[in-house]
Amino acid sequence: MIVSVCNASNLVYGFVGLGLMGGSFAKAIRQNILNVPNAKGDIVACDTQNATLSQAKNDGIISCGYSPSEVGKMLAICDVVFVCLYPKATLDFIKAHRMEFKSGAVVTDISGVKSQIITALPQILREDVDFISGHPMAGGEKEGYVHASGAVFVGRNYILMPLSQNKIEHLDFFRHLVTSIGFTRIIETDATIHDHKIAFTSQLCHVIASALVDSAEDTNVTAFGGGSFEDLTRIAMINAPLWTELFAANKKELLTHIDTFIDSMEKIRGLLVADNTESMCHLLEDVRQKRIAMARIDVGALP
Repeated sequence: MIVSVCNASNLVYGFVGLGLMGGSFAKAIRQNILNVPNAKGDIVACDTQNATLSQAKNDGIISCGYSPSEVGKMLAICDVVFVCLYPKATLDFIKAHRMEFKSGAVVTDISGVKSQIITALPQILREDVDFISGHPMAGGEKEGYVHASGAVFVGRNYILMPLSQNKIEHLDFFRHLVTSIGFTRIIETDATIHDHKIAFTSQLCHVIASALVDSAEDTNVTAFGGGSFEDLTRIAMINAPLWTELFAANKKELLTHIDTFIDSMEKIRGLLVADNTESMCHLLEDVRQKRIAMARIDVGALP
């Protein structure tokens, strides 16, 4: 008989990958869920870096660390598993260890591209393991557990992509979990819409920031900065292998948004070339009103 995690009072949370995001989730769960009166449960983790596991144990975040060769032992005891790896590595991990997950476990990922993962799931995941696909809209430009923080999720959005096979009680459990660690908005959608929207709000932004830095005449240009350049290019301090994979995995959607952005840049350039200040002013006023409307939108009403 499969026992739902929602019926258990002493859950073991497991993390595969204890870098910036895995470490932040582990710290947030320890601080907000397990370090409260009468709370029971534990956190364990697997990582390729022994130093990371030792630090997390010394910090009191995890009780036990596992090397990749020992991960099967960890999965066998975990009620909730966060796979905090790159998209392709997430799929490879689930496929390689599909028989080692605890029966009835809830498994989730944090990947920035979803369609390829969700499409492959029916072929690689057991029916007695409930995979809930999620994307925390939080992070930072610095990498590694040393920069992880349980506060990074406070006030941020969490995108949830429920599947038809997900147990209702598991979805409710997961919604409660992410709100308990600080997320204030949960947007529920499907993988196709997710990948299209994220290509614009996240991946295109990283492309633009990278292109802006790439086009700089020299590295001393920041001496003339007043904050605009710094605000626009913070995310250009990029994890190159991760974002290369994200760009490639979501190539079709990202290229669509890049083309639209180039069209907008060409429109502005054309107005400058033509000295059409009246139309430029109208365009900028329209942009201003559009951005104000974005700030007011009820995100919870999105599909």
